[in-house]
Amino acid sequence: MEKCHDRAAELKAFDETKTGVKGLVDSGITQIPLFFVQPPEEGDKLDRTVTNVEIPVIDLAGVDCDAVLRAEVVEQVKRALQTMGFFQVVNHGIPVKMLDEMLEGVRRFYESETKVKKEYYTRDSTRKVVYNSNFDLYQAPAANWRDTMFIKMRPDAPEPNELPIQCREITFEYAKNVQKLGTILFQLLSEALGLESNHLIEMECNKGLNVLNHYYPSCPEPHLTVGTTKHSDSDFFTVLLQDNIGGLQVCYENKWIDVPPLHGGLVINIGDLLQLVSNDKLKSVEHRVLASKSGPRVSVACFFSTHLKDENRIYGPIKELISDKNPPLYKETTVRDFTLYYNRKGLDGKSALDYFRL
Repeated sequence: MEKCHDRAAELKAFDETKTGVKGLVDSGITQIPLFFVQPPEEGDKLDRTVTNVEIPVIDLAGVDCDAVLRAEVVEQVKRALQTMGFFQVVNHGIPVKMLDEMLEGVRRFYESETKVKKEYYTRDSTRKVVYNSNFDLYQAPAANWRDTMFIKMRPDAPEPNELPIQCREITFEYAKNVQKLGTILFQLLSEALGLESNHLIEMECNKGLNVLNHYYPSCPEPHLTVGTTKHSDSDFFTVLLQDNIGGLQVCYENKWIDVPPLHGGLVINIGDLLQLVSNDKLKSVEHRVLASKSGPRVSVACFFSTHLKDENRIYGPIKELISDKNPPLYKETTVRDFTLYYNRKGLDGKSALDYFRL
């Protein structure tokens, strides 16, 4: 009991500094606090990284004006998501300069004065802009070496003055462009499933967009912790912008595969909700971010989902994808209930989908 009490007190003390992991690094620590030390993963065979497997890179140039090219891209998307669960896109319509400015805006916020950042630090999930360290700090087996700003951008965007000035203008502009890209990707995904192009959009899978600005400070003992615990995302799909530091890995055939930074590229991965509605035709794959002595690492993850407030729409396996030979594998749920369960569970290394499987 004493050990649990001490850990709870340490977590509370850390949280109350409102300076996150960056605050620890700025204080000059040479050893990480015990609550960041990851427990041994019992029975986990993911013991090494494979370097001879590449994440597919898909070129979206001309996908809206060439039917033959579009069919080829749809096939590439389908193949990538049935195998790796991840792919990168280039020529996606968002200027490279905007990608660079978005990363720089996130960096400016995290490297601004502590008193500025403290104004945004909170665990009030009803706010549209939430900055803290580890959303599951108090329930996860161990904390991750990461700070995050969570922004609810759609369907009801925050007022401009609710965002830090360091990244305010670029965040709105970038989110608008990601939303346009999301429409294209939802169409390609619908077609990859053999559905009408707008099927997933008509299901309102693109109604909500959350932007997560991650900051992974350099770590003095990276072998003891991780930037992000292995997990799958809770959304329909994620669009990830990462800087040149690296560290993102995806689980493939029980090994970890590096997702190398690609300047101008964006990483796309399927989330749990799309695996659920596709009845396992598309896979939500586990991934993680390593801690590193290099850094800081900056990334921006855009999560496509639905609006959670008073959301009563029921989601289950799409009727066109089930039959007597392919019965539904999941029970129906609302996105709100699925997300609440996911967040309550935290990043514990276990899939939230297991709870909803029939």
